[in-house]
Amino acid sequence: MPSSVIAHISYEISKQELKVIFNSGDIYVYRDVPEKIYKEFKASISKGTYLNRKLKKLFTGEKINA
Repeated sequence: MPSSVIAHISYEISKQELKVIFNSGDIYVYRDVPEKIYKEFKASISKGTYLNRKLKKLFTGEKINA
C-alpha cells in the first residue's frame, strides 16, 4: 500500500471503525464507516485522493493518540 501520506489503514468490522495512520505518525479514527467504503478505500490507487475527496466528506475523523 504505497502512499506518500498514509502509512497504514485498518478496519474493525464489528465497530465499523476505520483507522488511518499517516506517515507523520498522526492517527485518525473514522466511525460508522460501512465495510464497502473501507474496501473502496483499500482498493483505491491513490489513498490520499480517496481520503480527501470521499472519506473526509462523508465522515468526521477523530485524532487519537497511539
